[in-house]
Amino acid sequence: MKRFYKDTKVVSAAPGDLSGDSAGGGLRIELDGRPVKTPGRSLLLLPNRPLAEAVAAEWAAQEETIKPHSMPCMSLACTAIDLIAPRRAEAIAEMAAFGETDLVCYRAEQPPELVARQTQTWQPLLDWAALTFDAPLVVTVGILPKPQPATAVAALGRAVEAQDDLSLAALATAVKAAGSLVIGLALLRGHLSAEDAFVAAELDALFQTEIWGEDPEAARQRAGVRAELEAAERFLALLRAQ
Repeated sequence: MKRFYKDTKVVSAAPGDLSGDSAGGGLRIELDGRPVKTPGRSLLLLPNRPLAEAVAAEWAAQEETIKPHSMPCMSLACTAIDLIAPRRAEAIAEMAAFGETDLVCYRAEQPPELVARQTQTWQPLLDWAALTFDAPLVVTVGILPKPQPATAVAALGRAVEAQDDLSLAALATAVKAAGSLVIGLALLRGHLSAEDAFVAAELDALFQTEIWGEDPEAARQRAGVRAELEAAERFLALLRAQ
């Protein structure tokens, strides 16, 4: 799509804008005086000025052609409004399900160096989840699924459910990128930075790269994971900003 506007502006939402939008807030973005809408045709409403200014800056930075992939804050806000808010219970269930087969619970048997690195990186995350959410998860060796305690899975589900729609959009992005609810929640809570979350999520792949060298396709995939985690981290920071 070609750029069709000149000016971007953050403005206060009108009283009628605020009804029926659980993921929204009190500010909207205007392009040449026209309000921005989501792909689902809902009005894009944002809860605070830092996030609204960040979204407006993404629109302002577009050149002749609008590139949605270069607008992560816009994308996450639209996800919250179009995909999370109307199907909140399903979205929560999908994220909580990652706790049943969480990446950090599945350990290698060999080589010893990888086993040691998994223990050093992943066990503190499991300990943190157990203390923070009262959700002790069981560790296993190999890739065969191992049932987790129902009480632990339910506790992690409650931690997901406690988030608002915008935070859920960021959490969903982090969880899917990392393949781990524990890593996603640690990023959400500020227990992990995006970089540390990336290292934890890509631990096995990074280890293999050290041994066998870099594969260009794998490197592109890892770059995508890093970008998703960084976008989620920044979005969450903007949500909390004053």
